[in-house]
Amino acid sequence: MDINQGENNDQSEPVAHKATSDTLSILVVSGRSGSGKTSVLNILEDLGYYSIDNLPLSLLPDAAHKLVNESGIHRIALGVDIRTPRADLSNFAQTHDLLKKTYGANAVQVLYVTAQESTLIARFNATRRVHPLMSQDIDSDNAKHIAFNLPAAIKKEVELLEPIAGHADIRIDTSTLNIHQLKDSLREHTGVDNQIVINLLSFGFKYGSPIDADFVFDVRILPNPHWKPELRMSTGLDAEVVAFFADYPEVAEMTDDLEKFLTRWLPDFLHNNRHTVTVAIGCTGGKHRSVFITDNLQRRLADVMPKGVKVLAKHREKSRW
Repeated sequence: MDINQGENNDQSEPVAHKATSDTLSILVVSGRSGSGKTSVLNILEDLGYYSIDNLPLSLLPDAAHKLVNESGIHRIALGVDIRTPRADLSNFAQTHDLLKKTYGANAVQVLYVTAQESTLIARFNATRRVHPLMSQDIDSDNAKHIAFNLPAAIKKEVELLEPIAGHADIRIDTSTLNIHQLKDSLREHTGVDNQIVINLLSFGFKYGSPIDADFVFDVRILPNPHWKPELRMSTGLDAEVVAFFADYPEVAEMTDDLEKFLTRWLPDFLHNNRHTVTVAIGCTGGKHRSVFITDNLQRRLADVMPKGVKVLAKHREKSRW
C-alpha cells in the first residue's frame, strides 16, 4: 500500500540496538492492512535485509533457522499479517519467546505498522483494494461465516492482531508519512545507514549508448590510441596506453573536470533515497579512452567519497577486447 505525502508524525519508540552486517537482526514485521507493511518490507530489503512476506506465523522459527544457520544471513525481515491462520495468531507469544531464546533477546524485534482508521479507509477507497476480512471471516466461537464492511473489518483486524501488537518493540504510524520519511524512520530504528553504489561504466558509442545511465559523458574528443598500430590491441588499462595519454594534457584536464563534477554532486544522492547511480563514460569502441578515464575516476573517487558511497568500475565492452 502506498504511503501518503505528509509531515513526519512518527510516534514509534527508539530502536533497542543497531544492526551491522555482522550483527544478527531478525525483524518480525506486522501491522494493519493498508498501513504500509509491504512498503516497509521493500525498504528493509533495500537496506540489506532478506525479506519474506506473508509467512504463516508457525513457520517463523523454521524460516529463521534456514536463513541464519544454513544460509548465514544476518539481517532478516519476516512479514506476518492477518492472513496467517488464527491459531498462529493466538500462539504468537510462544513463537516470539522461542525466537528470542534461540537467537537472543537483542536479536529479535517486532516491528508493528499502523495508521489512523480514517487514513486506512481513504487508502482502501483510493486503491479499490478489498480488505482481507471483507469477503468473509470465521467466528470461531459460533463456527459461522461473518461478512464485514470496511470499517468493521478494520476494527476487527485490530482485535485479531493484538497478540503481535502487544509485543511490538517498534511502532510506526504511517498516517502522515510519505515513502521517503518512512525510509528515514526505518533507517533510524534499524541503525542501518543509507548506502549507495556508484557504477562507473565505460562503453563504446558504436555499440549503442547505455539506456540505464544517470549521467553520460562523451570523451571521443580526446586523442585516440587506436590510430597507433602498436597500441591498437592494448586497452586503457595497459601501461603503454597510460604512457600515451600522459603526453596529452587535455586527457588529465578532462579527468580532473569529471572528478570535480562527480565529487561535488554524487554525495547528494545519499540523501535522495537512491541506491545506485550509473555514470557512463563513452568513446568510440569502449577500449582505450573511456576505459582509461573510468579506471582513473574509480580510484580517485573511492578515496574521496563519504562513508556509505561505494564506487565500482565496469567496462561494458570488455568481451570485445
